[in-house]
Amino acid sequence: MPSPQLLVLFGSQTGTAQDVSERLGREAQRRRLGCRVQALDSYPVVNLINEPLVIFVCATAGQGDPPDNMKNFWRFIFRKNLPSTALCQMDFAVLGLGDSSYAKFNFVAKKLHRRLLQLGGSALLPVCLGDDQHELGPDAAVDPWLRDLWDRVLGLYPPPPGLAEIPPGVPLPSKFTLLFLQEAPSTGSEGQRVAHPGSQESPSESKPFLAPVISNQRVTGPSHFQDVRLIEFDVSGSGISFAAGDVVLIQPSNSAAHVQQFCQVLGLDPDQLFTLQPREPDVSSPTRLPQPCSMRHLVSYHLDIASVPRRSFFELLACLSLHELEREKLLEFSSAQGQEELFEYCNRPRRTILEVLCDFPHTAATIPPDYLLDLIPAIRPRAFSIASSLLTHPSRLQILVAVVQFQTRLKEPRRGLCSSWLASLDPGQGPVRVPLWVRPGSLAFPETPDTPVIMVGPGTGVAPFRAAIQERVAQGQTGNFLFFGCRWRDQDFYWEAEWQELEKRDCLTLVPAFSREQPPALFSALQEQKVYVQHRLRELGSLVWELLDRQGAYFYLAGNAKSMPADVSEALMSIFQEEGGLCSPDAAAYLARLQRTRRFQTETWA
Repeated sequence: MPSPQLLVLFGSQTGTAQDVSERLGREAQRRRLGCRVQALDSYPVVNLINEPLVIFVCATAGQGDPPDNMKNFWRFIFRKNLPSTALCQMDFAVLGLGDSSYAKFNFVAKKLHRRLLQLGGSALLPVCLGDDQHELGPDAAVDPWLRDLWDRVLGLYPPPPGLAEIPPGVPLPSKFTLLFLQEAPSTGSEGQRVAHPGSQESPSESKPFLAPVISNQRVTGPSHFQDVRLIEFDVSGSGISFAAGDVVLIQPSNSAAHVQQFCQVLGLDPDQLFTLQPREPDVSSPTRLPQPCSMRHLVSYHLDIASVPRRSFFELLACLSLHELEREKLLEFSSAQGQEELFEYCNRPRRTILEVLCDFPHTAATIPPDYLLDLIPAIRPRAFSIASSLLTHPSRLQILVAVVQFQTRLKEPRRGLCSSWLASLDPGQGPVRVPLWVRPGSLAFPETPDTPVIMVGPGTGVAPFRAAIQERVAQGQTGNFLFFGCRWRDQDFYWEAEWQELEKRDCLTLVPAFSREQPPALFSALQEQKVYVQHRLRELGSLVWELLDRQGAYFYLAGNAKSMPADVSEALMSIFQEEGGLCSPDAAAYLARLQRTRRFQTETWA
């Protein structure tokens, strides 16, 4: 019997699950197994009943949420009317990627594994629980799990006789070939595929809207450690509409200096035009790339040369290297035994792909251009909570951006690609446009006019609540309670004047927490006792309980996902016990009921 086609389906938020899935695809190819790799939401889920062998690779986002590109699949697979024998013909395995510092560690993978068993699927292995917190990262769990997986798969579906495994040092064929053009084509012009003003088509990832930047203003004080920007775009004529809680996605690009350096190191002509040809019929070219395309365009807008390379980058680079010493080092970095050294060289100092290529100049200079898209991942769009309402700012869209910059042991500061690029845009120097599109966020606000809302938004987490407050005030909805946290009243108190004006009009109750502004004597004596939003919630516990229990309020939380959500949940639990008189199990059940009925919603990010 011929081997069945292996299907690898992934749900990925930051690209790690996609990278692991593509690794699975390569390992299957080396073992002579047919394999398709797809994002869960791009796969027709009703076809699962015909799949004999499926590997699911799932990240867990935020507070136990499925990644954006598997949300439709998630809703379908948990339908109550699916029969318990729906997947009885399927052998499956689930590989999870998570972070054990979060309460719902690998929640999505564990829940999916249980659900597939309920639907009659046969598990080849227990669920794999990759952990970002492990000193070697997720690979510490993934490597041994994959060895066991291939033993099981090849035991069930041995490869055809006479076909040997392709050894690790031999490069697999590239996904694409680059056909270089000797001269520029007479028709057509290179440019990003975009949605034009007045178009019937809604802007999307494949066709973003090029939105003019109206203003780019620093909103933190000059002495504050963090540069935070309020950026406003003109979306008139785009067909873009949005409500409070929605998210804008922005497609960043590499700096001209980095593009030039990359082309020099690899010996590429930035002006060279090419067309992209997939090698396999089921592989399509990236939708964002024009045909024909220049090297400059490919490197500027598609290749994520400023990202920290994953292990798969070193595996392929080692295969392509013709320089003995460099190849030896690359093989060491890509081996299971070399992961600690790779972490010290690459992950800990956040060394970028471009910097690695500069460290391996002989290898970089001989990389065949056909392999560029296999070697370097695509630049991913970045999501920002929309911080304005169309009811207050018609045809405008505003975002609040914390510019990412930090120092490691490397000489050059580390900079976030998108935030640094956005901060550099100066509409005062001439027209500037940014490719963007909008999608629904995870926060939905009540439409009933008399339902109060409690919003907890420390730092830039306040952004979606500004949109909600603007929208609710414009619609005449009162009962807006905002708990806002920052360090200093005079440095990072975003929209202070706006909040105060709304307070005067009785449209808002503002409760600020300034974590660094305790009285000097108290602050020196109790360095650790800074005041955060969770402390202010507890101080106003009777109000919070009154709003939630007697007035049916909705509770919202947005901001950094590390410890703040757990601290706020703990504060709520103590309020339920102290003000509501509930015992600990009943308080936990009360909180769970709020979450289940969508009266407690969160939007957090790492």
